[in-house]
Amino acid sequence: MAKALVKVGIFDSGVGGLSVFREIRLALPTAELIYVADSAHAPYGDRSPAYIVGRSLQITDFLVAQDVDAIVIACNTASVHAVKAIRAGCHFPVIAIEPAIKPAARLSQSKIIAVLATSQTIASESVSNLVASYGHDVKVLLQACPGLVEHIESGDLSSSALRSKLSSYLSPLLEQGADTIVLGCTHYPFLGLLLNELAGPKVRLLDPAPAVARELVRRLNTHLRVNENSNKNAENVGHPETFYSSSASASLKVVIEGLLQRSVELHPLPLLDNLQ
Repeated sequence: MAKALVKVGIFDSGVGGLSVFREIRLALPTAELIYVADSAHAPYGDRSPAYIVGRSLQITDFLVAQDVDAIVIACNTASVHAVKAIRAGCHFPVIAIEPAIKPAARLSQSKIIAVLATSQTIASESVSNLVASYGHDVKVLLQACPGLVEHIESGDLSSSALRSKLSSYLSPLLEQGADTIVLGCTHYPFLGLLLNELAGPKVRLLDPAPAVARELVRRLNTHLRVNENSNKNAENVGHPETFYSSSASASLKVVIEGLLQRSVELHPLPLLDNLQ
């Protein structure tokens, strides 16, 4: 099998970044993708900023050792806290993710938008800056959603307990007139069906994952002169994928396969757990 045209490392605190992984696979169907789920330490939203930076740098070092051409931080919490430190040590593109507040402000008819995210993301300077930059003409409702990540990490996308928790977060936002909801955590797109059911057909959900994939292609085209067309037209090139996890849970493989709707091989992440 010929060498893949490009190798991309993707990481998240857990399985949520698979929502970004899916979009990258669509944009770069022949690229070699390495996905790291730091599930033993999820959710990052409950960790200190110093811990998130330290752990993100450890994972970055691991991906650099795999000779990747780019890294995608498929985690909003890691992006807001660690992207500067990661970029400072990398000579290749590092793509971060951020809540889609800018397009939400543009698309909202009621001029009331809501952001669902982890507590760390909601409280971050990055989100404050996004609101200050793009929230002039809209009301931005920020909603921390503790507990949602844990449901998704366990493969629960529809239980009554999850439904009740999600409804408690959504109801006050909808009552205030929010017509556009920003999914500010990469785990949350996997709740799309439930979110649509609870929010109703008139409420728009914004997932930034497709925009991240497009930005990755653009940056790679500049950095390596690789674009989506050359990937789609490449002959005799496979699409190798490698999945790593810091969790030894036997159920995690089942969760990943359920989210991706196909079989995967899951490898242990060879990192020292020496952060406090």
